[in-house]
Order: sequence, then structure tokens, then C-alpha cells
Amino acid sequence: MTTPYNEALGSTLIDRTFRERIVLVGVTLPGSDDEATDAGLDELERLVETAGADVVARLMQRRDAPDHTWFIGKGKAEELRTLCLAVDADTVVFDNELHPAQQFNLEKLLGRTAIDRTAVILDIFAQNARTQEGRAQVELALLRYRLPRLRRGSGAKLSQQRGGIGSRLGGGETKLEVDRRRINRRIRGLEIELRELAETRGLQRKGRDRSGLAQVTIVGYTNAGKSTLLNRLTDAGVLAQDRLFATLDPTTRRLALPGGEPVLLTDTVGFVRRLPHGLIEAFKGTLEVAVTADQLVHVVDAADVDPEGQIAAVREVLAEIGADGVPELIVINKADLAPDVAAQLVEDHPGSVAISAVTGEGIDLMLATLADRLRTLTSVAELVVPWARGDIIASVHREGAIVSTREEDVGMRIRARLSGPSLGRLAEWVVEPGQHPHEQEEPADV
Repeated sequence: MTTPYNEALGSTLIDRTFRERIVLVGVTLPGSDDEATDAGLDELERLVETAGADVVARLMQRRDAPDHTWFIGKGKAEELRTLCLAVDADTVVFDNELHPAQQFNLEKLLGRTAIDRTAVILDIFAQNARTQEGRAQVELALLRYRLPRLRRGSGAKLSQQRGGIGSRLGGGETKLEVDRRRINRRIRGLEIELRELAETRGLQRKGRDRSGLAQVTIVGYTNAGKSTLLNRLTDAGVLAQDRLFATLDPTTRRLALPGGEPVLLTDTVGFVRRLPHGLIEAFKGTLEVAVTADQLVHVVDAADVDPEGQIAAVREVLAEIGADGVPELIVINKADLAPDVAAQLVEDHPGSVAISAVTGEGIDLMLATLADRLRTLTSVAELVVPWARGDIIASVHREGAIVSTREEDVGMRIRARLSGPSLGRLAEWVVEPGQHPHEQEEPADV
């Protein structure tokens, strides 16, 4: 079915028969340094490659403040134009966020498409969205990004001649493809659709809450190994690739901890430095799984050049969505690739554990640590359940960790570690330790 997603934003896949030639631009502003700018360009290059294009050159500049016309200075803009001609570049990508007017002025001067980091990330998300909710979230973010960039007339026509990074985002158009009224109407429709999907997800979450199982959510930087860890623990079969944003849609699986306690484990979309605010807003519904979790498993890539920067970036997003108060277990992944770094990170973050999701190294320790953390959220209770209520006996076994059982005349006496919601539902069968079963009236059906 044809939707505004297809019509207004183009195909979600880049034409693999053509790989754009990209020039990257980074500007060092006060509070940063050239080393940080260069590291940012390294990550931007990976993003561009993930989107399906090739980086052919870089340009850097230091400035006290962005130029209001071109972001970079006029002389640097002319230098950029000469560089683009020399390397036959198709598109220029700024690591800094461009205002619509700056983007327009750059395209007019350079004679080619100019986009920013946000556009590249949105493009990757557009390629990877698979579910109805994921596609709606990405389309909403794309339209919000594109709306202020709609304009009549532009010197650059490349985005209408072929597909490519940012072409579905509105850069280089010669006329309005979609008028503002239609885009605003579509945005309102998407917001309603996502609210309805969120309500459905809320009902599903209530169902999981009634199960009494602890909710554990895996978070972390993109490509840190979250999906690989979920597959290692649950055989989930989730796509796990060495590429950025391979996972956009959350996946939940049941996991039995070493003591027998069952939990629900959910994988989430990876975070990245300076994740576009529009994407965070669009994906807030999906990211609620982190806000409502009992425990976060924060996966960190020990083989990355700046794992501490990854930790800070993830915590920044968690704070923005309101999940910074959820208990966090830091799991240092890829310890097999960078054992010294992993050991140092464990030392710097007391309570963290080092693992390799690929080899299985440290997984047992991680699970034991997670179980210990979750046990602080549960209580040991004693229950006497009549033999006629086999369904209740099964619920206790399913929802809790059994400490001991004893068969008695009137039923099964069970000592189990249970969560608060489970204790609330099973309160009619709870007895004081050692209380004789005859002292307890047989409860009514629930």
C-alpha cells in the first residue's frame, strides 16, 4: 500500500547500484578540542558507511561561534567547494547540526547536497524500520525534521535526480514536494497512530506486570552487543550485526536466572552521541520499556575508542526519557577483544562485570550479579495452597523462585521468593512461617 512515507520521503532503501561520495565537515567550537572533533568525524564516517555511502575527504575548522550563513567561515566554505570539485563529491555531511537557512546557503554555494549528522541518522533509521510502530516513529521524526526545510526554489537539484543519503529529507529540492498543510496533517495522524499503539503496548505491559515477573531492559550504545547478549541468554534469534542501529524494534524474551527466578528480558534500540531529539521524542513510546524496568543492563563496548564517552551518552538519553532513576548494572562487553580496557572499566565502575557475549566469558557472573540485584526487590513468603488449586501452585512456581516445598494433608506448603505484585495476588494463601494449615481458612476462588 502506498503511504505518505513512500510518497513524501522516498524509498527506505538506498540504491545499492550507486554509492555516494561524501565529504565530512567538523567544526571545533569552544568547550571542545580538535581531538574530540576528529573522534566525532570517525563516528560520522561509520554512520555514513552504514547508510551505504563512501567518505572521500574530511575538512575541519576551529571557530568561536558558527557562522550564521554557512556555519563555517566564508573562506572555509570556498575551500570546501574546491575540495568537493577535486574529489568529485556528491554530498557534504556536517557533524554539527545545520539550521535550514545554513543548509540552503551551503547547497547554493557548493552546488551539491549539504546535510548534517541528524539527517544521516534519520536515513539509517528509515532503512532499518520494520514493524508498523517502528516505521511510524521514523516517519514522524523524518517529517518533523523536513518541515522547516521545505522551500520553493533551490540551486541544487541533485536530490531529485537520484536517491541518496538525505534525499528523502528534503535537501536540494527545486519545489515543494509536499505542502506544509499535508505534512502537518500527516504528523497529526502519526501522533494519533502512535498514541493508539502506545495504549496497546500499555495493556500488554500490564499483562506482563500481572505475571509478577521482574522486568529487565538491555540498554547501551549502538553496536555495543546488546542483541548478541540477548541471543546468548535466550536464543532469541534477534538480528545481530556489526553495524550501527541494526536493532530498532524491542524484543522481549523470558529468562531463568541461576536461582530459578524467571524474568522478562527486553532488547532496545541503541543510543548514540547527540541522538537527534526528534528521534528520542518519536521513540519515547518504545523507550518506555526502560523507564518501567526493574533493572537496566547497560552494555558497554570495551573495544570502542571511548567507552566512557559511550556510558555518558547513554546516561544522557536515559535522563532525557526519565529512566535515570532505574537501577543500572554496567556490563562491559567484548572483554575478549580488549581485556585490559575491560578490567580497568570494572575497576572504575564498582559493581560492574566484564563479559564477552560472543564467547560466553563472564556470563555466569553477570547472571549471578543480576539475580542478586533483583532479589532485593523480592521477599520470601510461605504459602499453603489447597490441593484443589493446582493453578495457584503452578503460578507460584512460574512467578517465583522456590525455596522449599512440603506436602501436607490440606495442600502444598511452599516457601518462595516472590515480587510485590505476585505477593499481592497470592496474599490469600500466605501464612506466617510455621503456621498450621488448619489455622487458615480455605480461600475463595480468585
